[in-house]
Amino acid sequence: MLSLENVHVSYGPIKAIKGISLQIDEGEMVALIGANGAGKSTTLKAIAGIEPIESGEIRFNGQNISNLPYNKTSNLGITLVPEGRQLFPDMTVKENLEMGYKKSRKGACLLELLEKVYEYFPDVYTKRNELASSLSGGQQQMVAIGRGIMSEPKLLMFDEPSLGLSPVLVQNVVKIIRTLHEKGHSILLVEQNANMALKIANRGYVLEMGRIVLEDQAHSLLKNEEIKAAYLGL
Repeated sequence: MLSLENVHVSYGPIKAIKGISLQIDEGEMVALIGANGAGKSTTLKAIAGIEPIESGEIRFNGQNISNLPYNKTSNLGITLVPEGRQLFPDMTVKENLEMGYKKSRKGACLLELLEKVYEYFPDVYTKRNELASSLSGGQQQMVAIGRGIMSEPKLLMFDEPSLGLSPVLVQNVVKIIRTLHEKGHSILLVEQNANMALKIANRGYVLEMGRIVLEDQAHSLLKNEEIKAAYLGL
C-alpha cells in the first residue's frame, strides 16, 4: 500500500531524514518509535505532502506521490491526525468535523459520516455545538481523530495521539485506534509511548537521528533488550 525508498528530508542545513525506507501493507498497523528529534513527525509530514522530500520515492497504491501536496494526498486517501490536534478554536466541534469531509469524493454523505463519528465519540456529539476551544485536551483529541475519520481514509497516520492525555484518556485513544484498525484502516502510528504503540501494532520501525536502525514484528521489538532499555523504561 505505502512504501518509502531512500527518502531524504532537510530543514535548511539540517538533515532530518537520512535515507529511510519503510513499507505498510493494506490493513496493517505499523508503529514508528524513537526519541524526540529522531524524525518521526517529519516522516509523516513527508508522506502527507506537508514537508518536501529532497530525494527518494514515496509510493501509495502503486502511484508515485513524492512531493504531492497535502490536498492531493488527502484526496487519494491519506489522512494525518496531527500532533497537538490543530483544531480551529473559534469554530464549533461540528464545523471542525465538517472540515475533514471531502465533497469531491464518492462515498458516504456528510450526515452519515457525522453519525459515524458521534457513534465512536458520544462526548463529541454532546459538545457538537460548542466551540472547540472550550473542550478539554482529551475531547479535542477525539475531535481531531473524528475529523480524520470524516475524510474516509485508506491510510490513517497518527502523530503522538496520547501526548498530554491522562492514563484513562490514553486507554480511550488506544481503544479507538484498535477499533479503526479492526474495521480495515491501515495505520501508521507515531508515538512517544513506545510500549503502548508496540502492543497494538503489527510491526514496528525504530528511528534514530533520521535513520531506521531496526525493523521487526512489534511483539519481537517488545522483547528486544536494547529497545526495552532505550524506549520502554525497562
